[in-house]
Amino acid sequence: MALHPTGHDLAAPGQLTPVTHMVVAVHTLALICLPVMFLGAWGLSRRLASPDRLSMMALVFYGFATVAVMNAAAVSGFMSPYIAKQMAEADPAMHDMWHAMFHYNGQLNQAFAMVFVVAVSVAIVLWSVAIMKSKEFAMSAGIYGCILGPMTIVAVVSGHVTLGVHGFGMIVLCQAIWYVAIGVGLWRHEAI
Repeated sequence: MALHPTGHDLAAPGQLTPVTHMVVAVHTLALICLPVMFLGAWGLSRRLASPDRLSMMALVFYGFATVAVMNAAAVSGFMSPYIAKQMAEADPAMHDMWHAMFHYNGQLNQAFAMVFVVAVSVAIVLWSVAIMKSKEFAMSAGIYGCILGPMTIVAVVSGHVTLGVHGFGMIVLCQAIWYVAIGVGLWRHEAI
């Protein structure tokens, strides 16, 4: 997210080609990471498996979130540069149509990003509750996840945090803290 250009960067004079390459690269990297992240989610769900199925429900929500963010990355990373190029090369009569397409594409990206944020927040809460019940990980990770999930949902759904580059980046950073804590816990558990 730190390298993610904005739509305004694509439209900046003389920046279309280099920004397009950066947009494609950043989103390609994000898409490559998704199966790896899902594999980690599957491992966590297996570690926390219990009769109440909280970890399995979390994995389902996480899978749903992964599909949504895959769509958001494809729309933003591959369609936006194409539409921006068409806008730049269009004759004046077609410019408004391409501008409307660019705006629609942005709205599509935002919709998928919203689904991702809410679904992954639910997954984090479910895993965090399972963590606190199992006592296999640090209790602080479970508490952090139980606070992070609802706060994220409320902040985004209420409109206090928008899902532009900075807002989405902040959410991803806060989630990354939880993921790292859980990853360390899984690694330590396997090392024992």
